[in-house]
Amino acid sequence: MADKKTAALQYKGHPLRRKDNLIYFGSMAEKYIIMLQILDTKKVKDLDVATRVSVQLQLTDPDLKSRDRVVKKSEKDSLYAAMDVASVWLDRALAVR
Repeated sequence: MADKKTAALQYKGHPLRRKDNLIYFGSMAEKYIIMLQILDTKKVKDLDVATRVSVQLQLTDPDLKSRDRVVKKSEKDSLYAAMDVASVWLDRALAVR
């Protein structure tokens, strides 16, 4: 059984990392990464559900300013829709080499 501290959560073959309301999708070792920012949530029973999510395809080059790293951006009305777009954007961006 894998150690929980070393086992990374993955979605469609790419790693997921979460810090508060930010979700990073992809690997910093690659040329591109997706940053998802949860902008609004609503309560459904006792669970917070995202109702507005910002999606950004970014370059991972540390020498660029944060605003210059953004290649594409969009806003979606659910985390599911945001992850769907993020997966397509990341796969297409990484396929073009």
